[in-house]
Amino acid sequence: MTDQDYFKLAVAAAHQGLDTWTNPQVGAVIVKDGQVIATGYHHQFGQAHAEVDALSQLDDVADAKDSTVYVTLEPCSHYGKTPPCAKRLAEVGVARVVIGQQDPNPLVSGKGIQLLEDHGVAVTVLNQTADLNEAYTYFYQHHQPYFTLKYAMSLDGKINGAGMTRTQLTSEPAQQDVQQLRSRQHAILIGEHTLLNDDPQLTVRTRQQAFPPIRIALVRDANQLDRRLKLFNNAAPTWFLSETEVTTSVPENVKVVVRPEWTPVVISQYLAEQGLQAVLVEGGSQVQAAFLAADLVNELVVYVAPKVLGGAGLPAAVGEPLTAAFNLGAPTITQFGHDVRVRARRV
Repeated sequence: MTDQDYFKLAVAAAHQGLDTWTNPQVGAVIVKDGQVIATGYHHQFGQAHAEVDALSQLDDVADAKDSTVYVTLEPCSHYGKTPPCAKRLAEVGVARVVIGQQDPNPLVSGKGIQLLEDHGVAVTVLNQTADLNEAYTYFYQHHQPYFTLKYAMSLDGKINGAGMTRTQLTSEPAQQDVQQLRSRQHAILIGEHTLLNDDPQLTVRTRQQAFPPIRIALVRDANQLDRRLKLFNNAAPTWFLSETEVTTSVPENVKVVVRPEWTPVVISQYLAEQGLQAVLVEGGSQVQAAFLAADLVNELVVYVAPKVLGGAGLPAAVGEPLTAAFNLGAPTITQFGHDVRVRARRV
């Protein structure tokens, strides 16, 4: 097997880490004498990193001496919630480390590689991300969250029918895919109209998560909100971004943050300060238009249902105009039952 073959095993392991929160998904494979002797991954935020998890799979850690470790991301070199992995690999006598990607986090970037080399460990960097940790990488490269804009629409481009009642567009298979999309986010954001008209839960209902996405709603005055709204339940943390100081009590899981005006740029800056890397914008049409106009949307995920809502229906984006059209990369198109998902990223 080649370096690429072993690296693919590490990537597959990384994908098993579903609760890493703001930590990256990382997988590691230990190879000695042409045999895989251990595989590990980062299971959950605050727990052992992939390299240490792989070492823990060995009957005797001494077996790691003179081995090659394949890891999808540069081993850390600092003390955080866990000790530095690069130091541990050097201590057990690993001969070589093959790294998929240098860590973009400035706490680590290049330092883990340097520590390994300083201890006589050979290092190879493949410069391959394997589509892991896209939001994590973007966050540290651009110092702002990776925003995904998601909505469902009819064939004539409408996200809701006439009137204030919510129109159910997609079927169960597409809705299940939305749950998977939500599960990979740090926050889900909606506007006040969506909050009041739809009263959504904004939760991941397909599995339990140690760190569910934070539910965020933009509101003019949090004091005026009906406490029976689902975002006030304790299913997940909720942040209300309000333009008015809150004078009433709120549940423990609810935080109210006040600014004179919550523009998309201000929202992006605040969420970046909180360390949130992946944010899903779920409407409504004015919020979607505002984020598009602010040039903050990195990816669009659009579910198209075989329905027609007519001229009185609500378009996907209404309000602030674009200064100029922008291009997206070639979309991927996937069918879910009778619905179609179109997914495209900025180029």
